[in-house]
Amino acid sequence: MKTSSLLKTGAGFIVLFLITIQFFDTDKNIAAAPSENAIEKHYQVPDHIQGLLKASCYDCHSNTTAYPWYNNIQPIKWWLADHVNSGKRHFNFDEFNSYSKEKKLKKLDEVAETIREGEMPLTSYTVLHQNAKLSDTQKPEIEQWVKETKKQIE
Repeated sequence: MKTSSLLKTGAGFIVLFLITIQFFDTDKNIAAAPSENAIEKHYQVPDHIQGLLKASCYDCHSNTTAYPWYNNIQPIKWWLADHVNSGKRHFNFDEFNSYSKEKKLKKLDEVAETIREGEMPLTSYTVLHQNAKLSDTQKPEIEQWVKETKKQIE
């Protein structure tokens, strides 16, 4: 078989594979109703802070994700679903009040630390979601809110 024939056959299989995987769906992270365990239902979250958290954190760390148009394309859809599920396993603002006191305090410390260190929101997220980037003035605002919320919990 000639090299060009092998390339055409390989390309055909790749195209067929890419078309086929479009028919495999994932569950979307869109809650039917707000959770009774949501952090804002049990602790004071000022509107300004809530807006920052929703823009920078909630797509991966809540029960509702605002999906971009490219979420309709496989394998991106699988990657995003895995990313959101992983984020929710680590911390979920909508399930915060179901955590033990110790876990609440630890998770809030992690929120402050990962934001302060620039680990969150992820660069892979902010590249396409510029509004999720936190400024140098917004980071300490969230950190102050974390401190105040920890006082409410303790």
